[in-house]
Amino acid sequence: MKKEEITLRVETALDSIRPYLEADGGNVRILDLDSNNILKLEFVGACGNCPMSTMTFKAGVEEAIKRAVPEIKSIEVVNLATV
Repeated sequence: MKKEEITLRVETALDSIRPYLEADGGNVRILDLDSNNILKLEFVGACGNCPMSTMTFKAGVEEAIKRAVPEIKSIEVVNLATV
């Protein structure tokens, strides 16, 4: 499958959870999808420095992407807040 197709499917998965992120003043964007299907994301807005961002990532973002795009091998968030 082409990188563009996978990226589109990831965006669609993200669109399913964006309303929840946006309700709290945040969002997420794709930074990169490499040839090994490793996805790099960035939390933006309030999500970028929220202490709950790890839970948001694991329970929301990661789950939605893995369910919709099983080809993704791993997901990294470059600015995941740590508590």
